[in-house]
Amino acid sequence: MAEYRATLLDSLKQILHKSPRTRIFLAGRLHIRDEVEKHLAGRVVAVSITPIKDDIIRFLRAKLKEDTTPDGMDERLEEDIMENISETVSEM
Repeated sequence: MAEYRATLLDSLKQILHKSPRTRIFLAGRLHIRDEVEKHLAGRVVAVSITPIKDDIIRFLRAKLKEDTTPDGMDERLEEDIMENISETVSEM
């Protein structure tokens, strides 16, 4: 949650200050990168990772197979979900 992000980042900064050999891996959306870099100035190495559409589709299909109410979805709805989500993520 956004309201706790600054507190969390300040806590991580304290940990890194007190334990300089500690390394922390963070994963998040692009829009918080600036905030992370601001709070952890000089301690950040940022790497951008772009999702691959086929991986997203494979993940979605696996999750849909876990559906506990499979009668609630037909093939058309499943394809709409696959298309809309994978296209939205590809545009990010």
